[in-house]
Amino acid sequence: MPPAETAIVMTEEEFLLLRDLIYGYCGLWFDSHNSYLLEKRLSRRLLVHNMTSFLEYYQFLKLSRKKTQELDEIMDILTTNETYFFREAFQLKAFTEEIVPEIRAIKEKSRAGRTLRIWSAGCSSGEEPYTIAMLLLELPFIKDWKVEIIGTDISQRVLHLARRGVYNQGAFRTTDEYYLRQYFNRQDDGLRVSDRVRELVTISHLNLLDQNRVDMLGTFDVVFCRNVIIYFDQAAKKQVVESFHHSLHHGGYLLLGHSESLMNITTKFTLRHFKNDMVYQKPLNGVTP
Repeated sequence: MPPAETAIVMTEEEFLLLRDLIYGYCGLWFDSHNSYLLEKRLSRRLLVHNMTSFLEYYQFLKLSRKKTQELDEIMDILTTNETYFFREAFQLKAFTEEIVPEIRAIKEKSRAGRTLRIWSAGCSSGEEPYTIAMLLLELPFIKDWKVEIIGTDISQRVLHLARRGVYNQGAFRTTDEYYLRQYFNRQDDGLRVSDRVRELVTISHLNLLDQNRVDMLGTFDVVFCRNVIIYFDQAAKKQVVESFHHSLHHGGYLLLGHSESLMNITTKFTLRHFKNDMVYQKPLNGVTP
């Protein structure tokens, strides 16, 4: 094995092999001008396994009995997980003041039952699903409803943080003091999300391209998938968005990040212009609102 300080160079052939393997597994796409990024981030895994080339590492990912575990390690290395509580406030305001009341009115009119299911896809370290839970706890008109929030991510590392539910100051850059007092408990290593918030949230590992696992989640009233599909190429975006469409009830909502849109991806959703923000909706009973 070469000395640790000696850089292992990734050839163009090795880049293409590893890029396509990673893409096939999770939909993450690396253009050729990002080959240096793949080389830099994966080189540490070669050192862990005492390997001397990226081709050897590729063969390991194809043939080893531990390939699934290793792919999970790769996801932790390659995915960025920058997030914080109460991110994109205008969208959250539309969610609490306009979307949830509309869902409530539709369900009560159709006698569909007092349940609200929300999916936080790409939940990272948990700030988003816990934010959603806190906001819903503040809404008196769904106090007697059954609320279920599912947070999923492909990175086991951030899921561990989400399940632990303890955060430092960086996670609260836009959090009002009221929520800190109401929904967190202070401990030596940070602020811990209170149990009444945590009991509304389930955290699970999920690859968004694994349709069988996605189907097992059931159907939802709202899907949050913010700043996730920007890492996919067009084909993977279409597959994931089609999956969201299938997972939503008629009249359900898809909330993307503000830098994302469904342009050139699908026409199955309607863009709703609310007072606070614009969001996508699966047409109610197949009819555009």
